[in-house]
Amino acid sequence: MPDIRVLIVDDDPLVRSALSHFVARGPEIEVVGQADNGIEAIAFLERQSVDVVMMDVQMPEMNGIQATAAISERWPDVRILAVTTLDGSDTVLPMLSAGASGYLLKDSSAEIILDGVREVHSGASSLSPRIAAMLVNHVRDTAPAHGAAEALEPLTDREAEVLDRLARGMSNLEIAQSLIVSEGTVKAHLGRIMSKWHVRDRVQILVAAAHAGLVDFH
Repeated sequence: MPDIRVLIVDDDPLVRSALSHFVARGPEIEVVGQADNGIEAIAFLERQSVDVVMMDVQMPEMNGIQATAAISERWPDVRILAVTTLDGSDTVLPMLSAGASGYLLKDSSAEIILDGVREVHSGASSLSPRIAAMLVNHVRDTAPAHGAAEALEPLTDREAEVLDRLARGMSNLEIAQSLIVSEGTVKAHLGRIMSKWHVRDRVQILVAAAHAGLVDFH
């Protein structure tokens, strides 16, 4: 049985075919299905278990943002990787805020696409500093905090330091170097934050923190 079962959701059959070809290069990855839009994706998930959904943003009937929100709520263990032609805040940020764990551009190389699927599956996907800053501002602007901070279990001082660096778009290695600790220690801190806040990866830690007003950019 493959380690990573992938569903590809895109209204362009040529894009689905290309992504399927790229992803299938990973020996531990199997494309178990394809869907035209969000409605078809949800119908597929009701029938078969999937680990990662590669989700287009702009689709008819139910777009990627709507589908991501619905899937994240019903199947919280399924990781969603946004796959888009646009690197703009109007597509990437709503997808991440809705529950996507990462994003890729459709013209990325096969290696980058494979790495993206693996990172999302492992919960290790990271955002560039620019996207991290834009995401925090997007979440805060679209969903002002109303008691959100009180709903989150408080972090230790060290966990707060890790969060601060995560919000700057640092990788685990960069956070470790900044705090002069091992990368394993950083992963352990991130794991405790995920457990405390009931979120599933680095990106959703950032979304939760932004909702609660715990991180900010000026």
